[in-house]
Amino acid sequence: MVLEGSSEALCPPPSLELRPSCNKSQPSPPLGSCSTPHDGLFPGDKEPVKYGELIVLGHNGSLANGDKGRRRSRLALYKRPKANGVKPDVIHNVSTPLVSKALSNKSQHSISYTLSRSHSVIVEYTHDTNTDMFQIGRSTESMIDFVVTDTAGSSTSGGGWQVQGAAGEGVGGGGGQSAQSTISRYACRIMCERNAPYTARIYAAGFDSSKNIFLGERAAKWRTSDGLMDGLTTNGVLVMHPAGDFVSEPAPGVWREISVCGNVFALRETRSAQQRGKLVENESNTLQDGSLIDLCGATLLWRTPTGLRRTPTLKQLESLRQELNAARPQCPVGFNTLAFPSLAQREIVDKKQPWVYVNCGHVHGYHNWGYRKDKGHNVGPGGTAPASTGERECPMCRRVGPYVPLWLGCEGGLYLDAGPPTHAFCPCGHVCSEKTVAGWSQIPLPHGTHAFHAACPFCGTWLTGEQGHIKLIFQGPVD
Repeated sequence: MVLEGSSEALCPPPSLELRPSCNKSQPSPPLGSCSTPHDGLFPGDKEPVKYGELIVLGHNGSLANGDKGRRRSRLALYKRPKANGVKPDVIHNVSTPLVSKALSNKSQHSISYTLSRSHSVIVEYTHDTNTDMFQIGRSTESMIDFVVTDTAGSSTSGGGWQVQGAAGEGVGGGGGQSAQSTISRYACRIMCERNAPYTARIYAAGFDSSKNIFLGERAAKWRTSDGLMDGLTTNGVLVMHPAGDFVSEPAPGVWREISVCGNVFALRETRSAQQRGKLVENESNTLQDGSLIDLCGATLLWRTPTGLRRTPTLKQLESLRQELNAARPQCPVGFNTLAFPSLAQREIVDKKQPWVYVNCGHVHGYHNWGYRKDKGHNVGPGGTAPASTGERECPMCRRVGPYVPLWLGCEGGLYLDAGPPTHAFCPCGHVCSEKTVAGWSQIPLPHGTHAFHAACPFCGTWLTGEQGHIKLIFQGPVD
């Protein structure tokens, strides 16, 4: 590799060995991901080592078109048969026109920082036998372990926070899904330590097909006090760790931004501003159970194996559904027996499906009367649920509000416990345990690119009402 040193007098020497990692306060970062459990098996192992699972919010168990390969709503990260992690090794100061020549070694991972038209800094990375690396982004190229696209309902344009299209980010090329998407093609990477306690850390940006991360002249970047480099991606990678234990004492933390080297910063004034926020020295990029990762268009939840053991399995959710139906809830007006449909049935409303008045919680069967607005709706049972059912008056208490079908939350990883499904989010009608609705109702999620608002984790709908959820009031059988 031919490298030319910078002629600027105030710059560090052309080449500098890096013994510590970019994030001085943390050990060498771990990265990695596997899409199938058997990839993590070793001779003699009884079961693979699972680092944790990533769950995309707004999908109730699977993507709308189904989970396929690396594009899915949930991905488990397992220990790889062979480590593929990397760590910073040597820093070079080069002339910007010679960057492409300096990056000609396709087997070498590197991060290049363009400081000006004449000066760039390249940080070479070397193989780290102690970590596995997993990459997440919009690109469908093979180096991306988890392909994530914009979640339906997430705005991808301005508002109070200015945002640029990810295509202008300059982090590699090719593999994009949509020119309008604000999710980067190579959004972030997660490094997992291969030895117990299998710590997982997150870093902004991922390596492209040339094993390079390129931060262009307009990207937010800077030289650190110890002479190293760091930077932010165009629309940023935001992380929020829970303030307490995610399951036993759910409470939201503070949203922060993670840098390319894994340092933690306060949020920028605008999402794509070039001026970074203030360094938060007492917080780290280490993921914990319940950590949320926002990629500007999709939000991911990190669950640890310990945390997942406290959530209901699909078999347990099906058992809860059958228990609800075994109680034979009835419509208090029509006296017909109600039943929650199969977990596999979505979007198409069943004729026996329970409906709820979200302002009071009274559960009924479907009826086509009591409208206060949008009187033109006339959807019979068995038809597709209308996009808007208008304001309806509850015949039990006369409260007026939305009237929606109830759906069981099918993604067990979003639950905070395995309690009975007694509550529903407002106004979408997704049903789960009381602890789950109470926990998610107090978490402000980045909405699109410019706001924070509590939302249903199963569909992404903004929560409404005083609490964002309602206790369901079922009528038992009259016999």
